[in-house]
Amino acid sequence: MQDLSIEDHTITVPLDWKHPDDGRTIDVHAAVITREGGEKLPYLTFLQGGPGYEGPNPFHAPTSPSWLDAALERYRVVMLDQRGTGKSTPIGDDDLARGTDELVERLTHLRADSIVRDAEALREHLGVETWSTLGQSFGGFTTLSYLSTDAASLDTVFFTGGLSAVGHTPDEAYALSFDKVRNATEAYYRRFPEHRDAVSRLVDLAGAGDLVLSSGEVVSVSRLRSIGSLLGSDDGWQSLWALLDKDPRTNAFRYDLADALPFGGRNPLYYVIHESCYADGAATRWAAERVEPDDFRADPTLLTAEHVRRDWADTVPAFQPWREVVDAVAEIEWPRLYDEAAIAASGAKGAAAVYYNDIYVPVEYSMETAALMPGVMPFVTSGHEHSGLRSGDVLPHLFDVAAGRLVR
Repeated sequence: MQDLSIEDHTITVPLDWKHPDDGRTIDVHAAVITREGGEKLPYLTFLQGGPGYEGPNPFHAPTSPSWLDAALERYRVVMLDQRGTGKSTPIGDDDLARGTDELVERLTHLRADSIVRDAEALREHLGVETWSTLGQSFGGFTTLSYLSTDAASLDTVFFTGGLSAVGHTPDEAYALSFDKVRNATEAYYRRFPEHRDAVSRLVDLAGAGDLVLSSGEVVSVSRLRSIGSLLGSDDGWQSLWALLDKDPRTNAFRYDLADALPFGGRNPLYYVIHESCYADGAATRWAAERVEPDDFRADPTLLTAEHVRRDWADTVPAFQPWREVVDAVAEIEWPRLYDEAAIAASGAKGAAAVYYNDIYVPVEYSMETAALMPGVMPFVTSGHEHSGLRSGDVLPHLFDVAAGRLVR
């Protein structure tokens, strides 16, 4: 990393792109990372997963992106802080002082369609006609919104676990994701059958109010079960095993449990607007909770993943101040994010990593969406989970797939 240069760019854009003259603005920040000798390479804009997370910091070990070296061989990489995150006028607890109505209205401008408008403004700021994108998870959803409105600006698109359920409701997306996490949970218990009993004991402790984190959170049963999100990463099963192997009365367990829970106070947007990323023209009304299958309701040892729950606004200290906000967000009638006809007519070219066992973005809907883009070649694999981009070998493979080189 010592041969890298980083240029910071901050532009001011309208909060509401549909009404740019209303006087409200925000800052949008991006870091452009260049390897020595790569000053004339084209741009690759990284669209982060989430929603609600900023772009990764290349100098922040050990979380510096493992894929970055491969990307910098071909591109200058633009690390965009999506609006509301990082240095892009971040949304946090201080914004609660605005009052519920004003804050909820601001949140309506933080979705993929607005992020695309920001990206276009940044592209123009950098003075380039086209650039490429790498969309991880929600970043891939954003790329699909990009193709719906501004496909001419995109040279090559790369998706990693980011082909959203275009044409499907949030209810359908979450119902299928429950099937995926059920399969992952049962596979884990077949390998480690003693851990079903361990989870059952933890459920009893949570039900009695006896699982308390250092933050003061009394972990609810539904919150405990979200540790199933660990099964969505390549090595997450190891973290789950290590957690369930610990005595729940110890500090080690309590702190490791806090680290394993998928939603937290550092990035409240991840919880507050999470379901909106699936809302393609409808209100969500706590979709994941509404479509929870009967067997999940009956058997609390079946783990969950990105299935947000309303009760966390009552039980999680970091979310309690957001209670009125999340209730209002759940009732928003969201506009469309995607235009299937425009995506199909976009002429998009590139490659998409589709993870066969993905518990977050189900393969069935991913392949439906892939069929809209015949120029985007799918790389379907069971060798990685949703976190596959972090492994370091997925992006080089996508470069080869997009270039038409057969990789075995």
